[in-house]
Amino acid sequence: MAGGPVSAGGGLGGSGTPKNKWAGILMTAFAAFGGILFGYDTGVIGGVKVMPDWLQTFGKPLNDGSGKYGISTSTESLVVSILSAGTFFGALLAAPMGDTLGRKWGIIAACLVFSFGVALQVASLAIPLFVVGRIFAGMGVGMVSCLIPMYQSECAPKWIRGAVVSCYQWAITIGLLLASIVDNATQHRPDHSAWRIPTAIQFIWAAVLSGGMYCLPESPRFLIKKGREEDAAISLARLISASPHDPEVTVELDEIRANLRAEEELGESSYLDCFRSTHNKILFRTLTGIFIQAWQQLTGINFIFYYGTTFFQRSGIKDPFMISVATNVVNVFMTIPGMWLADRAGRRALLLWGAVGMTVCEFIIAIVGVSVSETNLAAQKVLIAFTCVYIAWFAMTWGPIAWVITGEIFPLNVRAKAMSMATASNWLWNFGIGYATPYLVNPGHGNANLGVKVFFIWGSTCLGCYVFTYFCIPETKGLSLEGIDVLYQNTTPVHSVAYRRRLIAEEEALGPAGVQEKELRHVVDDEKTAEHKERV
Repeated sequence: MAGGPVSAGGGLGGSGTPKNKWAGILMTAFAAFGGILFGYDTGVIGGVKVMPDWLQTFGKPLNDGSGKYGISTSTESLVVSILSAGTFFGALLAAPMGDTLGRKWGIIAACLVFSFGVALQVASLAIPLFVVGRIFAGMGVGMVSCLIPMYQSECAPKWIRGAVVSCYQWAITIGLLLASIVDNATQHRPDHSAWRIPTAIQFIWAAVLSGGMYCLPESPRFLIKKGREEDAAISLARLISASPHDPEVTVELDEIRANLRAEEELGESSYLDCFRSTHNKILFRTLTGIFIQAWQQLTGINFIFYYGTTFFQRSGIKDPFMISVATNVVNVFMTIPGMWLADRAGRRALLLWGAVGMTVCEFIIAIVGVSVSETNLAAQKVLIAFTCVYIAWFAMTWGPIAWVITGEIFPLNVRAKAMSMATASNWLWNFGIGYATPYLVNPGHGNANLGVKVFFIWGSTCLGCYVFTYFCIPETKGLSLEGIDVLYQNTTPVHSVAYRRRLIAEEEALGPAGVQEKELRHVVDDEKTAEHKERV
């Protein structure tokens, strides 16, 4: 699902740190509230654009003599997908904002941009102003979708980092569910309040997130990077419920400094550096982050959440709004097992099994849809059932895990920039799919009129997700962010499971900083050997 998550360190909680730092866990989990803002804004338009008063305000009378109003396919594409265009640029802006203002204040600034966009939508009575509002709201969402997973990855204890970052995806699903419930509750109101109420509720999410972030500490890794040592110690102490002078705080800060020094030896980074082939495979890692977000969108999940109400309506289902609520309920509750499994079953295994499950479900939906009449009640039940099973597979696997992966695979010196490009990739594909889908599925002149046959496309892309994961996604469960650096330097994704076990044993013995210093010595020795051979 669209997007929705950077300075050194392995998540907090190095070797020897007890697993009871609930203050830090709760603080970083609260940051996931941004997912509600993200998910609600993404989902609310699906119901708003079919409300009678919204269609009468922004559309034109239909030519079928029914007295109803409608919008053209091009207008529908624009209204739905323009949010993603804004989020694309917002995600790219998040990198300089996160490296300048910090993760905390960057999120607060993003909430202000988002609120401005919401205000424009509430005030609009014509498509142009509504679209401009969607762009600004999208920019805010794009910034949030990059900065929050970044903040969480840097501040959460490493032993629960996957689950904490997965909370962000869970919050997105809650936002989608809330949007469908509010849409369903206001759809029959006879005036502008039908769509203005669900739109204006977004002010609440922005206020809660910005107010909460104001009270939370800044990322200690960002503060170390900026040379604010005392502030970093205070921030870290709050996150692990200790005194700034506690030995645990000193050990954690030493690990952060060690990683920062290692990265600084490579020099200051630019966006171009994200695409350089180096000893720690920055190019491969950057492309992995960009493409895992693209493949997440190509699972077809946002077809259900953007156009599900319209799709179910055209499939002959009598109450598409309630079916939309039901699919969102499945999405919310099935994300919980994914959060639990992220740090138990592992990232790679979940992505592989999820791709298989989604592929099977989508081909079944497509085959049933083209083989049986729309009036067949049993066929309708099969469509709904396998749509829910498909959403369950996504919610347990590709929904949260794609964000976990992009939050942890990048090295410090390019993390903010690579993370912003990965998130921007999510939104670029979100925009493309959102814009193209009405032309693919709608009937009428100039449209492909695929209808349910579009699930053959989504099934094929889910098969592509399996191939991509097998060759490009390593197993990173339980590793510090420094350990992930070492893993990329010394093995391939296909062989990463066995190498990860060895790394975890070394981290327990030497600590994350010790493992990285050991590998750095190897790199330096290899470079010296190469220079010697050149001289000879």
